[in-house]
Amino acid sequence: MDWFAPIDAYCERLDAAFWAEPVNAITNVAFPIGAAFALAQWRRSPARDGITLAFILLVAVIGAGSFLFHTFANGWSVLADVLPIAVFIYGYFALALFRFVGLRPAAAIAGTIGFAVAAQVVERLAAPFLGSSASYLPALLALAGIGALLRLGGHGAGRWLLLAAGTFTLSLTFRTLDGPLCPIWGLGTHFLWHMLNALTLTLCLLAAIRYPRGA
Repeated sequence: MDWFAPIDAYCERLDAAFWAEPVNAITNVAFPIGAAFALAQWRRSPARDGITLAFILLVAVIGAGSFLFHTFANGWSVLADVLPIAVFIYGYFALALFRFVGLRPAAAIAGTIGFAVAAQVVERLAAPFLGSSASYLPALLALAGIGALLRLGGHGAGRWLLLAAGTFTLSLTFRTLDGPLCPIWGLGTHFLWHMLNALTLTLCLLAAIRYPRGA
């Protein structure tokens, strides 16, 4: 793989220049803003914990990685973009199983491994319809599924995860429409993915902050 070969993946980019995607690049500021808001909430919480703080910092890293991809737009910056997102998805899934569902650590890890395997199947089935956005469908289904389960069980975190799932549905819709709408909307819609995705992650952080294990 050529780590420095230019990648043109989104409507806004018309050439290989660093600032060819200014709106896509700048809107990544939504992630550190969301992380800063969550950090303020975490500092006020009586149940501050290092794991939640790590997820807050990870959201800021996601913003930085996405900024790198939408400016450098090459092979190595793809990894800077997708790896922090993957760590958040699978890490938060394990956290939700442990903290909200109440599973033991070993069971939460086993469940996360099962989710990772199932995610590959779901992604392949959805790829003909959603394209590259199919890789995020398992995360959406997990958010909605765990949120509904918690809501039915009367757990307060369920409401936050369902709000996150609804926001993520809209976010993923705009990500998917970026290419199809490009001929009539040159700016594209990917920047809305950034803003709504940052809100999605912030809602997930707030659930973790407000509902520590046993709450």
